[in-house]
Amino acid sequence: TLPEKKMIFKGLTVNKEDMNNLMLTPLIRYPLPGGSALITFEEAKVAQRIIEMREHTVELSCGELEELDQCRVRVRAVPVDILLPSALQVGPLTPSRRSILVSELPSLDISKEALLDKLELFFSKTKNGGSEVESRLFLEGSDEVVLTFTEDGVAELLIEKGRIQVPIGKEKYKVKISPCVSGDISVLQFQPSRCPRTVLLLGMPDVLGEEAMRDVLEIHFQKASRGGGEVDALAYVPAGRTGVAVFVED
Repeated sequence: TLPEKKMIFKGLTVNKEDMNNLMLTPLIRYPLPGGSALITFEEAKVAQRIIEMREHTVELSCGELEELDQCRVRVRAVPVDILLPSALQVGPLTPSRRSILVSELPSLDISKEALLDKLELFFSKTKNGGSEVESRLFLEGSDEVVLTFTEDGVAELLIEKGRIQVPIGKEKYKVKISPCVSGDISVLQFQPSRCPRTVLLLGMPDVLGEEAMRDVLEIHFQKASRGGGEVDALAYVPAGRTGVAVFVED
């Protein structure tokens, strides 16, 4: 059983045979327990070496506390395994009679809520081809907005126009109007995948502040003499707390 999840499909149709194909870009949220850290190295071979060593003794002599000058902690390195979608089938897609997809929005120094207010104000006016807006929604992980009207037929007329100039502030911006379609996922299969450059460290006690612990870990695992290498990214979750790491396509 899978939780409901909004998904955005993007792709470029280059020939007629590809018109029924969809491109799926994974965005994986990975829970992190307290007393753990994720380290992504620049090279996969370094991550593999750290995992093979398994147990690591990290010096805490970072100068924050004098009594920790000779203190060490032992941490355990394990691989990061995630599930990636391997097969996806979507049932018949149904275009909405009341909703439109607004895309190619400008990048402005205003909040999403303020931008939604301006779009709703513009598209709620009949002189602009719109009508009363029932709801507006920013699609998660994108710069696209779904506007739903209270009346049938309004969406179809706006979609026919294709692009519309919308005044935002003192400027006018041409935005794209597309159909808003929905459908049920009929098949969704996953396959396990191991992150090649990322290592999960477990078993760290809460003896240093977050910034100090990150510095200590980065210094330790950058040294080639300890099996490490150049660190690309590092995230630390203190004991007693939890975190979420987001994995994107490399």
